[in-house]
Parts: sequence; structure tokens; C-alpha cells
Amino acid sequence: MTEAVRGAARAWRPRVWPLLAVCALIFAPLRAEADCLLVADAADGRVLLETGTCDERVTPASTFKLALAAIAFDAGVLKGAHDPMMTYREGEIAWGGDKWRGDIDPEAWLERSVVWYSQRLVRALTPERVSRTLRALGYGNADLSGDPDAGRGPEWSWIASSLKISASEQMAFLRELDAGTLDLDPAAMSQALALLPAYDGGEGWRVKAKTGGAFRLRPDGGVDRSRGWGWFVGRAEKGAERLLFVRQVIETNGARGSPGRRVRDDVLARWPVIAREALAAR
Repeated sequence: MTEAVRGAARAWRPRVWPLLAVCALIFAPLRAEADCLLVADAADGRVLLETGTCDERVTPASTFKLALAAIAFDAGVLKGAHDPMMTYREGEIAWGGDKWRGDIDPEAWLERSVVWYSQRLVRALTPERVSRTLRALGYGNADLSGDPDAGRGPEWSWIASSLKISASEQMAFLRELDAGTLDLDPAAMSQALALLPAYDGGEGWRVKAKTGGAFRLRPDGGVDRSRGWGWFVGRAEKGAERLLFVRQVIETNGARGSPGRRVRDDVLARWPVIAREALAAR
């Protein structure tokens, strides 16, 4: 992370103004132990809206794919939206069912959030190189050690394991990635951002963002749904307006399904309200 961006992040804080209405609209549907919402102006990185606890490091889950994509494009392991195409091998993770099987290219990897494709990229790049690059980019604790005692090494590190990042750190990383100021090839950063899935944000807003969802993993490899993490991280555009956002929740309600998809659906349903409140704070 550049010193200039660190300084900007420290200097620009959201103005103090009544947030009760927007907080009620944003947080009411999700039953969570902790929430964070950050919205920043993409033009200068100013944080326009900040609610909740945003400095606690938690698993990035599949939002890590955005950083991994940028690193892999920079290294030449990824070459384009459809290159390389990789084919599922029996025995690899297929939590997503049939849509994770068959042929997967980089575009489908991010859109379908395919874990085995990420694992192959980490192997190709080597965990040491990925960790070293994450550290240089200021991406959380950059710890890809995983849980060796549980038989889950670096290729599991971003799934409720050793790699952790706070919402504030996610925003700092996203700001530099969007601005093209990370110590990576500019084309690699643009290619990574171009892979983000696109959504209709309502009222003319176009949202491009990555979900992330994970539960605790038990020693036997099963899922402990008593604690889940959900993310939705990306940017939104409407005409000349460009906003960056990070939404993160910690769920303790034992709900089934992906926390990341719940967070995504919640943000998209409320995006026009969130955007209006953020822009009003400028």
C-alpha cells in the first residue's frame, strides 16, 4: 500500500451526520454478530460512509480471488478472460455442484467462485510467492500457512483459516487496485477488475463486485454453521459517479446457504439508498 493512500485513508473520515435511518435500512434484514459497511469515492479515495466494526480481521473467503487474479495476471499465469481453460478433476472440491465441474476459464472462475481453480493458481504461483506479494500489497496478514494440524495447508488458507483481512484493509486494497497504484502491472490490475461479476444496482447503477462466504470448518472437514462470514466487495457506477464499497458481516444464526450471497442480495436491494447517503456526505 502506498504511503499516499495510507495518508489519504487517515485524513479523510466520513463526516459526522445522522446515520440512524440508513443503518436501519442497511442492517435490518441480516441477523449478525458484527457488521461493516464502507463506501468511498473512487475519484479520490475519500470514505463517505462508514458504519459498524471495520477493523477486525476475518477470513476473506472468496473475495481473495480478486487479489489472486491480479497477482496471477501480473505473473502471466492468467492470460485473459478465457485463458487458461482448466478442466475439473475427480476428487477436487465441487461444493458448487455441476457448475464447478467441466471446463472453467478465468471469467467463470470468478463468476461461479470456483475453489479448485484458485487452488491450482496458488500451486502454480507457489504459496511463498503469493504470500510475499500479498505482504507487499498490504493485503491483511498475508498468512497462507493454512491449518497444517487439520490437514489443510496453504490451498485452504483463505477459507476460514490463516489468511485474514479487515474491511478497512479490503477498502485500501480495492482503492489502490481501482486506481492502478499497486506494485503490479497496470494491465494485470485492469484485467482482474474486468473479471468481477456484474449486477444491476437499481436506479441506473451498475455494480461489479465479488462475494465471499465461509463457515468454520470442523476437524473432520465438516461445516460448523454456528459462525459464518459474508462479504461483498467492489465498485458501482452511474454516469459520472463511481463508488467503491466493502460490506462484511459475521453471522451467528446458523443459517444455511452462503453468507456471501445473503450479503450480496442485501446490498443490491438497498444500493440506491446506500449510494444516496454516501453521495450526500461529500
